[in-house]
Amino acid sequence: MTPLQERFRQVVGELQPGEVVSYGEVARRSGRPGAARAVGAFLAEHGDGVPWWRVVGAGGRLSAPSVRDQRRRLRAEGVDIDGGRIIGGVP
Repeated sequence: MTPLQERFRQVVGELQPGEVVSYGEVARRSGRPGAARAVGAFLAEHGDGVPWWRVVGAGGRLSAPSVRDQRRRLRAEGVDIDGGRIIGGVP
């Protein structure tokens, strides 16, 4: 795993239950603004062991490979979802 991927893992791993951020926000917190696609690629390959379901697309759009599982997990954490989006948006 690269140092950047380790940083992504750390940032996502620090997300608390009910806290939802965008791929872009993970990239920003990792010191690599503009690397949202790299965050998505990292989670697709290395998402096990981190709360991947707390990371969504721009505008709060659910976008994990299993949107159904992501929706279920987020709702269990008290996150409000309407259709395929987080209500209230995300950073």
